[in-house]
Amino acid sequence: MRIDWTPLRTELAQWRAEGLELPFWWRDDDAVTPTEALDQLASLSTATEVPVHLAIIPQKATEALARNLSECFMPVVHGWAHISHTPGGVKNAEFGAGRPANAALEDASRGLAHLHALFSDRVAPMFVPPWNRIAPDVVAGLAEAGFDAVSTYNPRKTAMAAPGLAQINTHIDPIFWRGHRGLVDVDTLLSQMITLLQDRRAGLTDNQEPLGYLTHHLVHDADIWEFSRQFLLEICEGPVRLYRHDGKGNL
Repeated sequence: MRIDWTPLRTELAQWRAEGLELPFWWRDDDAVTPTEALDQLASLSTATEVPVHLAIIPQKATEALARNLSECFMPVVHGWAHISHTPGGVKNAEFGAGRPANAALEDASRGLAHLHALFSDRVAPMFVPPWNRIAPDVVAGLAEAGFDAVSTYNPRKTAMAAPGLAQINTHIDPIFWRGHRGLVDVDTLLSQMITLLQDRRAGLTDNQEPLGYLTHHLVHDADIWEFSRQFLLEICEGPVRLYRHDGKGNL
């Protein structure tokens, strides 16, 4: 796959010229058990030297995953069962509005406990709601349930989603979910990236929030894998600081 990365390289050069640094992280969703796709994800992480915050579905997570999980992965909590509780015609959400907050928070707490049982202190106390949707009253209770961060999608409005709970979102998704579910048009992706970076550089969005790349290894085709490889190598050529949510914040 041939991609003209000139626009991204030009933008990153401007970041260097202005003495700016870009915090960057990678999140991948829906892990439950060892697969060839997960092995490929680990290989890509190792090759690009970018760690992966692996959003694991607790209710479906297997002992085999715990035994074989590569050191390049940091487990984070991906809901509980990845089942939607919304009525027909309403966008999917496991932790969305309309569900009692106490029941949702029970599931979130259970998810954290289950991943701790499987992965011990490797688990980062970050909550990733399935479909990136979560009700405000659930967000408000996550810190008490044991979490210190929540991650959805799009630039955050505030650094803290609730007292004691950081907002650390993702911003770039290479999958065309509403269409063929393959790679988004590359020119469109690049345009989106440049806009995200320019907005940060201009102070329109918060550059203290790590820029997040979001993948779903189980549904990648060859083009998504190759785009991801090239993109991760390109972005890391910039003035980038890799972010790792381990309670310390940085690699």
